[in-house]
Amino acid sequence: MAASHRKARVRDVAFCRMIFIGVLGVVLLVLLIRTKTFIDLVSRHSTETDESGLAHNYTLVSNKNLKLPRQNEFSISLEKRNQMPPRNLDLYPRLAKNHVVIVLYVHNRPQYLQVAVDSLSRVAGISETLLIVSHDGYFEEMNKIVENIKFCQVKQIFAPYSPHVFPNSFPGVSPNDCKDKDDPAKKKCEGTPDQYGNHRSPKIVSLKHHWWWMMNTVWDSLKETSQHSGHILFLEEDHFIYPNAYRNLQLLIELKPQKCPHCYAANLAPCDVKLRGEGWESLIAERMGNVGYSFNRTVWQKIHRKAREFCSFDDYNWDITMWATVFPSFGGPVYTLRGPRTSAVHFGKCGLHQGQGETACIDNGVLNLEVAEVDRVPNIKSDWGVYVYEHQSGYQAGFRGWGGWGDIRDRQLCLEFAKMYRASG
Repeated sequence: MAASHRKARVRDVAFCRMIFIGVLGVVLLVLLIRTKTFIDLVSRHSTETDESGLAHNYTLVSNKNLKLPRQNEFSISLEKRNQMPPRNLDLYPRLAKNHVVIVLYVHNRPQYLQVAVDSLSRVAGISETLLIVSHDGYFEEMNKIVENIKFCQVKQIFAPYSPHVFPNSFPGVSPNDCKDKDDPAKKKCEGTPDQYGNHRSPKIVSLKHHWWWMMNTVWDSLKETSQHSGHILFLEEDHFIYPNAYRNLQLLIELKPQKCPHCYAANLAPCDVKLRGEGWESLIAERMGNVGYSFNRTVWQKIHRKAREFCSFDDYNWDITMWATVFPSFGGPVYTLRGPRTSAVHFGKCGLHQGQGETACIDNGVLNLEVAEVDRVPNIKSDWGVYVYEHQSGYQAGFRGWGGWGDIRDRQLCLEFAKMYRASG
């Protein structure tokens, strides 16, 4: 009887233990799932493997550690679109081993963009690489032009904090923003004037914001480029690209370590946009220009380390900011290597200052530019020497800037862009 009772108690205890272990297992599983979800949400770094088998680190923005503007639904939708894979993978499933990624940054000039895209379509080797189009906000006509590209892999990214995406709040126009030369104390408005007493213009500051956001995103966030160690070529929507541009650039990049080891970049065009090149049988080393410039991750890291200088300089132009404050802080001349004939041209509207002189201009959607036969094929020779322009005119250290970038909110947003994809700010 006693033995039977003890056996019953043992069975009861065993049963209770099984129930306890089962409940404990469920609780631990729930906690594990929640913990994983939490980690996924706040994680700033993740790793994925693409179809080529290469691991790519990419980053998710965590607003917890940043002071970014509160996003509207449109801004959030653009950020989600940035995670989409490139198009035309069915047509071009593999990129060439030594490909140079091309980034085309655009605003809202569809007539210009169509000319730039048409010129890219005729570039030899374009099908071997990835074209990234970075939009300053979203404009349907611009989007349609890019969606019709079929000559290479193409990925679109949209600046989710563009002033164009925020019609009623910063970084767009806020109802209480100061205007022109308003006195904030008297008008009881919000804003910090620039060095000339003028308050911010969202359409103007968007140029510098977009360039800086794009650089940080392309180099440090995108799955397709965050592990890219080679050069990346940067173009704008008003650049006409010659058929030999891509092959010439590959030659320049290959020759740069031997011919010009102190050069930071390789350019498709002279720094003076009005020039077409010297026509010499020599490579050229000069200050970096803003038409068809390319550099690698090492140079990007140097630029990124100067985020405070870039973001605090009172000039709404990204290129003048680089020339006047960032490059001089490197401690020596910042040279780029290029050929003696241009492979890219900056064009503008006929009749405006961009169209004066020998500069190409566009009229009724047609570009008045003839490409010579010599510019349709690679025209750079590996046995050429290098001519160095040691003293060139242009913006230098000490230039105060043209203004337009005095508002402390713009400067802070610029600094936040520099921290978006970095573990430590």
